Amino acid sequence: MTVLGYARVSTTSQILDRQIDALAAAGVPADRIYSDKISGAKDDRPGLTALLGYLREGDTVVVASLDRLGRSLSGILRTVETLKDRGVNLRSLKESIDTSTAVGSMLLGIFGSLAEYERSLINERAADARAAAKSRGKQTGRPRALTPEQTGLARRMRAAGESVATICETLKISRATAYRAFEAA
Repeated sequence: MTVLGYARVSTTSQILDRQIDALAAAGVPADRIYSDKISGAKDDRPGLTALLGYLREGDTVVVASLDRLGRSLSGILRTVETLKDRGVNLRSLKESIDTSTAVGSMLLGIFGSLAEYERSLINERAADARAAAKSRGKQTGRPRALTPEQTGLARRMRAAGESVATICETLKISRATAYRAFEAA
C-alpha cells in the first residue's frame, strides 16, 4: 500500500508550496507527490493522469483539500469514483475525510455538495454584479480594442483598397480584430 499525494493550483503564477508542505507533513514522500498548474475545470491534467496511471489497488491518495481534485462537484465526484472503482482510498486533509471509512464516504458527499452550492452562489453574485453594472451603463468584460471611430476608419481603409496588413499596422491591431471591424454592423 503506497501513499501518494496530488496538488493543483489554477494558474502558473500560483505556488504549490503550501499544498506540498501539507502533504509532506501528512507523510507523503516528496517523490510521490504529483502536481498540476492548470484549472480544475480542465479534464486534461497531466499530473493527475500520471497519478492515476501509477495507482494500484490499496493505495491512498492524499490531497490538501477536495477542491484540488476538480472545480465542480461532478468533476470531484468523477475523480473520487475513479479512485473508488480502482480500490484506492482518498484522504483530504482540510476536510478530514478518509474514504476508507463509511463516515468519510458520507462526509465526502456532503462537503462536495456544499462546495458546489458555494460555487453556484459565487457565480450568481457575479452575474448579478455584471447585470447591475450593465444597467448603469458601465462597461462589463474586456474593453473593446477599437473605438467606433477606429472601426469606421478600418472599414473606409478596406473600401479604399488598403491591405489588411496595412490596416493592422496603422491601427496597431490584430488581423482578427480587423476582420471583426469589417464585419461589424
